[in-house]
Formats: sequence, structure tokens, C-alpha cells
Amino acid sequence: MPVTIAGKPCGAMPDGTAVTRYTLRNQNGMSAEIMSYGGILTALQVPDRTGKLANVTLGYGSFEEYLADDASFGALIGRYANRIAGGKFALDGTIHELTLNRPPNTLHGGRKGFSKVVWQSEVEPSNDGPMLALHYMSADGEEGFPGTLDVRVRYTLTDDDALQIDYLASTDKPTVLNLTNHAYFNLAGEGSGDVYDHEIMIAADAFTPVDGALIPTGEIRQVVGTPFDLRDLTIIGERIRADHPQILLGCGFDHNFVSRGAAGNAPRLAAVVRERGSGRRMEVSTTEPGVQFYSGNFLNGRHRGASGRPYRQGDGLCLETQHFPNSPNQPNFPSTVLRPGQSFRSRTEYRFRIER
Repeated sequence: MPVTIAGKPCGAMPDGTAVTRYTLRNQNGMSAEIMSYGGILTALQVPDRTGKLANVTLGYGSFEEYLADDASFGALIGRYANRIAGGKFALDGTIHELTLNRPPNTLHGGRKGFSKVVWQSEVEPSNDGPMLALHYMSADGEEGFPGTLDVRVRYTLTDDDALQIDYLASTDKPTVLNLTNHAYFNLAGEGSGDVYDHEIMIAADAFTPVDGALIPTGEIRQVVGTPFDLRDLTIIGERIRADHPQILLGCGFDHNFVSRGAAGNAPRLAAVVRERGSGRRMEVSTTEPGVQFYSGNFLNGRHRGASGRPYRQGDGLCLETQHFPNSPNQPNFPSTVLRPGQSFRSRTEYRFRIER
């Protein structure tokens, strides 16, 4: 099957700005659908062991539902993915106050983060498979963040069945930055029920415990002897109801794991998810120092998916490759500061395989 990429209008913003949905299809028939609004991954069609395709990401059936979305299904997240405590941070002696969209904290970049804007989009040539390039210029002071930030994201659907996301950013003033994609995965297929029978492996020897507001305490705790020891493939349902203070705080998993090995230019394996019924296996590799495992704990039936079925607790899982939450207020965490003259570069791959 030939490699293709096609775009078509899918809606318009209240101000009339047109929104395009692109379909990337590789030579094996796997496809990814991405909107210029929010850089949202709206569908990812992956074959099972019989060759039957199914969408393995959660999302809506209409553009209008994405406009009202508060769960960030499939969206690009920035300027700062995850939480910043108190909605403020100090940088070079100046305190910056952010939009408090989850009072008293800031979550996923504020009230109008990168998931709520229309990105400039164009198809670019690639030897690896169809590629979509997105560009957004975030103004100085947007949601309280300093500096004009030039952000570029490239989605590539490779011919060896990986969705590759490359991030590039630069700034004209010192700022903080944490970018990720917020896709919810269900390898049995969207709308098929919960993911508690999925197996997960996270290549991390430590995680960052949280307080009652899900803000990391600053501790980096070893996973050994806890439900967070996911270094071998483990059925999610065997841990999700564990009587552990951190599981109780998150109503399940909603924690940052410290990826094994030094962050660098080459992606390293961060996590594996396997669903035996379909034979689908997803391997997540990244250059980022952490991955947030969120087990869909706060899905409560309010969101109705493309299948027409309401999403309930545990109907999808997120593996958000990232720097650690609240890093601007935790000097012992890897720095998220970006300065003029520097370039932020990051790559994450979601690679799919079939187990017979």
C-alpha cells in the first residue's frame, strides 16, 4: 500500500479560522489522524494479529466536541505539561504568576494551552514515512509564561509502524518548557471497555510521590516493594486497587516515573503495553527523563467517544513522556529552563508490534 498523507477541512473556530484534519497512512496500512487544532491525534488505526484495524486512541466523533473537551484527548500539551504548584515559579529572581486553571495550581499550560490553539500545518517530505509539520508562536506572557516561544512539532508515521513525535522550541527570553502528547490508549480498541487487563512495563527504578493535589513532594522514591514496581510486565488490574497511600491519592496511577538511563539525543525504552486479546504491543521510547502513567482515573461517563460509548474510569491509559511535574519549583528535579540561544529538542516514539 502506498504511503499517503491527505488533509481535509473538519471545522472552524469561533473566529472563522479553518481547522484541517490530516490522515497519515504508511505502506502497511496503519494510519494516524491529526488535527491542526491542538495538534490532536484523533485516531490511530493499528492492526491486530488477524490484520483487522482498530482505533487504539480515545477521542470524539465531531470537531465541536473537541472544542469543549476538558480531558485533553490526544492533544499537544504546553507550555508546561502537568502541574505547577501554586501557579507560579521564580526564574532569575523574578516570580512569574500563571493562569490558575486548576486552582490553586496550573495544569497543562493554563486555561488556553497549546491544546486549544490552531497550529500552522504543512506536509513535509520524509524518507521514513508520511510527515506532518506543525508550528505555533506562543506570545510573551501567554498564560503568564515569559518569552516569545517558537514551537515546532513533527508527526511521522514510519514504515516500520511507529508514530514518531519530534519537538523543537526556542525562546527570546528565559522561560520554562515541558511538552508532551496526551493520547489515551486502549489497545483492544476505542470504546471496548477498561484497560485493566492490559499488561504494562515501565522501565523506571523510581517515581515521584505526590501530595493530595497530585503535586510531587520533591522526593524521588524507589519503586521496589511498592505497587509502582512495574519493571516487569504486570496486569494493570492487579495493582490499580492496591491499598497504598499513593494509589489512594491518585485514585489509581497518576504519577511520574523516572525513566531509566540518562536522557539524551537517542530515544530509550520507557514503557511497554501489551493486550493479549488483540496481540497488539506498544513500545514507548523517548529522550525525556520521565513518563507520566495515568490510568484514566477521572473519566466518569461525561465524555462520549467516537464509538458512541461513554468513557468510564480506566477506559484508557496515558503514557505522557515529559520532564517532571512542578520542576520549576523543585531544584533537585531535571531543569526545564530554556534560554535564548538554546534549542529544546525531544523525540518520542510509539512503536506497534503484533504478538502471535
